[in-house]
Amino acid sequence: MKLLLQAQRFLAHARVMPWQVRRAFSRPVCQAIETAIAASEQGHRAEIRFVVEGALDWPQLWRNIDARERAVKLFSDLRIWDTEHNTGILVYVLFAEKKLEIVADRGINARVAPSEWEAICASMTKAFQAGQFKQGSIEGLNRISGLLHHHFPQGSSHNPEELSNQVVIL
Repeated sequence: MKLLLQAQRFLAHARVMPWQVRRAFSRPVCQAIETAIAASEQGHRAEIRFVVEGALDWPQLWRNIDARERAVKLFSDLRIWDTEHNTGILVYVLFAEKKLEIVADRGINARVAPSEWEAICASMTKAFQAGQFKQGSIEGLNRISGLLHHHFPQGSSHNPEELSNQVVIL
């Protein structure tokens, strides 16, 4: 059974073509996401990155890397942890599996319960499975923004742009 599931996972990743990812996360969709991130960051002290990965490569699949592990690795590789107040967030989409992970830095995790992230991931995943990539992304970012506005309000202090708002597509 485990071997069958692994084979199905390999096939799911092998079937993803770059054009499928570009169609789902087209330039207008990415621009809408980037605009939502920029607007969100005007009201809180956190920094948000949005990454879409079409499929994992064969070595990652062979090592049975899951979406969470990959998101944590990208959180590190993209230096999202490197913000002044430890308030970086990664929204990671693994397109081949229609899985989504939110990885938050320790400053945020100290205040936001994992169940909050899980609920946002579930609603975004449901939208993605229905092919609603723009709507699911924007609604998810709005919910993330609400949490961040509550726990990390902008205040009167200077809030520099520490991380790019550009959507990364791998």
